[in-house]
Amino acid sequence: MDKDINIRIKEIKLSFRTVMDGAIAQSMRQKGLDYHLNWGVTLPRLQEMATEIGPDYRLAIELWKENIRECKILATMLMPKGEMLAEVADLWMEQTESIEVAEQTAMNVFQYLPCAAEKAYKWIATDRPLYQLCGFNILSRLFMDGREPNERGINEFIDQALAAIQQDPVYVSKAAMNSLTRFSQLGLVYKRLAESALRTIGLSLM
Repeated sequence: MDKDINIRIKEIKLSFRTVMDGAIAQSMRQKGLDYHLNWGVTLPRLQEMATEIGPDYRLAIELWKENIRECKILATMLMPKGEMLAEVADLWMEQTESIEVAEQTAMNVFQYLPCAAEKAYKWIATDRPLYQLCGFNILSRLFMDGREPNERGINEFIDQALAAIQQDPVYVSKAAMNSLTRFSQLGLVYKRLAESALRTIGLSLM
């Protein structure tokens, strides 16, 4: 890390102290969101900081290395859309240890990757909950953007979504159901496919 980046990171970390919220941090710990260090800075405030700083690839990469909630989330907000390399995405996914960071990374970074769909289908097929969560969240975003899967993708997605909906943890089940709902909104044919699939497990669209 060069001197300039190191100084900027120190300044950012010091700024967290001025907007920290101990009550929020305590609430997160009670809900099982146990970070090495958590200042309880709200997501809207982190987004304001990201807007003030502007997209910055190098800064995002270095911030991610800090084992601090706010640094990791801010890193996802600073990463320029679509610029992350596939191997870096794999590294970030491997180093993701909380639901919150997984959701923020999927929303702020992974959905914009040129290989977003490829990563999503790979991750929903694993037995690792945070990978599945990211995968289904990415697909939800792609479907919302009107991205239609091919026939193979449709079959693979529906099979994995149905399996996830019926299993724990709940956050993966919910993400899978949400993605199936977004899938159904691509058009009438997709809606019928989703409805038919859900009927096989005794459920209906949200």
